[in-house]
Amino acid sequence: MAVRTGQPPVVIDWSDDALDLRIDVDENGMARMTRLLAPLRPQIRPSGSAALPLLDIILAGEGRMWSGGRYCESVAGGRFRYTGHHEGSSASSWRELRVDLADPVTGLRAEVFYQILAGQGALRSWVRLANRGSEPVTVESVTSFLCGGLSGGAGPESDRHSGIPDQLGGLDVRWGETDWLAEGRWQRRPLRDALPDLNRRVHSGDPRGRFGLTSLGSWSSGAYLPMGAVTSERSGHAWAWQIEHNGAWHWQVGECTRRVVDAGGPGGRHMPGGSVTGAYIALLGPADAEHHWRITLEPGEAFTTVPVAVAVSGDGFEGVMARLTACRRALRRPHEDHRRLPVIFNDYMNTLMGDPTTERLLPLIAAAAQTGAEYFCIDSGWYTGIGEDWWDTVGAWKPSQTRFPNGITEVLDHIRAAGMIPGLWLEPEVVGVTSPVARTLPTGAFFQRDGALVVEHGRYHLDLRHPAAVKHLDEVVDFLVDDLGVGYFKLDYNICVAPGTDTGHLAPGAGLLAANRAHLDWLDGALDRHPGLVIENCSSGGMRTDYALLARLQLQSTSDQQDFLRYPPIAAAAPAAMTPEQAASWAYPQPDFTDDEIAFTLCTAMLGRVHLSGHLDQMSRQQRELVAAAVRVYKDIRADLALAVPFWPLGLPHWTDSWIALGLRAPGVSYLTVWHRGPLPAASGPPGDRAMTGDAARSGYIDRAGEPAEAILPVPHLHGQPLRTQTLYPVDAGAGVSWDAESGAVRVSLPRTPSACVISLVP
Repeated sequence: MAVRTGQPPVVIDWSDDALDLRIDVDENGMARMTRLLAPLRPQIRPSGSAALPLLDIILAGEGRMWSGGRYCESVAGGRFRYTGHHEGSSASSWRELRVDLADPVTGLRAEVFYQILAGQGALRSWVRLANRGSEPVTVESVTSFLCGGLSGGAGPESDRHSGIPDQLGGLDVRWGETDWLAEGRWQRRPLRDALPDLNRRVHSGDPRGRFGLTSLGSWSSGAYLPMGAVTSERSGHAWAWQIEHNGAWHWQVGECTRRVVDAGGPGGRHMPGGSVTGAYIALLGPADAEHHWRITLEPGEAFTTVPVAVAVSGDGFEGVMARLTACRRALRRPHEDHRRLPVIFNDYMNTLMGDPTTERLLPLIAAAAQTGAEYFCIDSGWYTGIGEDWWDTVGAWKPSQTRFPNGITEVLDHIRAAGMIPGLWLEPEVVGVTSPVARTLPTGAFFQRDGALVVEHGRYHLDLRHPAAVKHLDEVVDFLVDDLGVGYFKLDYNICVAPGTDTGHLAPGAGLLAANRAHLDWLDGALDRHPGLVIENCSSGGMRTDYALLARLQLQSTSDQQDFLRYPPIAAAAPAAMTPEQAASWAYPQPDFTDDEIAFTLCTAMLGRVHLSGHLDQMSRQQRELVAAAVRVYKDIRADLALAVPFWPLGLPHWTDSWIALGLRAPGVSYLTVWHRGPLPAASGPPGDRAMTGDAARSGYIDRAGEPAEAILPVPHLHGQPLRTQTLYPVDAGAGVSWDAESGAVRVSLPRTPSACVISLVP
């Protein structure tokens, strides 16, 4: 391919009613994204002077033009020149743009892909590198997406010492912090607080700072959700993104003040006075500095980055979340579960807790069927003897003979006879260090570092690049599905390996990426062989909440949180990280709960996927009917949930909020779940307590004078409309609900704590 220099400029304009994307190629062949926004806000334009190249790539021996940790100013990234582009479309709603670039120094070629979801304000992006030169090239990082010039729409009133309009002044950065039992805690920070104004008239160099998040190892959401957003309260404009990878990643937001050009003066950088600043976003999978990732491309070899998705909106954070939700639905593997949303009973949480037997399961099966469950999943422990510590022995996945004296088929037959589909818990990627499987599989079937098997929490990690590992797991799945008739798997993953495996003569981070991709290939193969199988994605709750996995798997566990009072902020925030119909939250009512508490825990799951548990078999008839009533309401509304987008009348929840609300907006109807927790318990209980339930939870309450008994919930999309409001569940919660069309708000009264309700709003 010939590199274009000294040619007329090229403009690539890919726009529709929801997204305005423009790439400009200058006379020197440099291609930059100069516009990415919602066309409804034409007054907010990224400045061409703050635009960046289409990719940033750090090569060994070259580094950056401006020292620091920013993925927007590499030496090689400034060298790539436009050689052409290709526009295509398919029978689906996606259109594809490929921009071809070349580095005249190394011979690297880059294909930058933009896959645009027509009419939805969202795109996906990735980069394919190929070495067309004559020498090996070592790559230490490459962006999947890079865009500069994002603006907060600042006016003259936000000028600083330099007299330059401060385009970062109106921007906020948002991200989701997550932890075991405390997933999806969204944070918001003014970008100017994270990236202070340095007074460029005095300091002529570009900033070195950036706001960035990094996920290490094989838990993609072990510390942060693989997503983020930049929003402008002033203009309403918002950009949100997700990194679609089941392993390590990094994203950053920073300030860019000019085009990144060929290195040519001291440091290769110069900031001419009076130029306009803007924010940039850089999205990556693993990189050398953060993850020990690097690859050497021999002549003729190629590498493709992990895909990412970016959505834009002129309607703020909720608007861009709606567009990201549409993108998530469009990229998923088709499956009937996304339409049907069946109710799952799982025997684990606050119930059997990994200790199932035939005697314990049969009454639960009957009670679950009576309350309306459609799947019954036997959780952990089904593969080991009674009283045995199974943690470091797993790997064979054969049913226990002592737990099921007549065989597990007796229990599975009872599930089917009760009208439900049987499921099993499985942790396929690990093998316990004392498992016979660890001695029968070759060492190449496991993660290794420096010739030693990687051990984490008493487990080895299978490397699904190895055919023996794939054969072993295929045999496990085919036996359980074909021979035992299992129709549902809860796939758990309770270890995090970092930085990875170095087998195959790869850097550990590169080995982990290759193993991550082999895991996805294995999942694709299992679903190709068993297309009706429903698979839940669980990793110690929500430690792998990403759309590499959720594009394939039907449900996502939102948490392992056992305290029903602490679950609402997790469930309410979940639709920011996944589609509502994939967000499986626990509802675990207990016989010692009050009616309010039973309804409270059931409401937690009703605007997502109902993961039912609890000792239903020990409940009174009245209590069991309260559970069944929730399931009936859920079945009435679930078809709407599969089409809905989220909104948060009280904002995304904080961990200790007394009042929490989640809304879902569907065609023709909106739903609200409102929780009134009151003050949280003062303590979590003595060491060894597994949950705060019933009397134990109530005894921890602190009286707080003046605790409000009602909340006002703005619903702007229904402002001014007459509405019919209805409390769907529970019908006797003592909830007062009224609608004020003039202010566009619902007033909800829940005088008792804890209490909750699900409300419908019909124009």
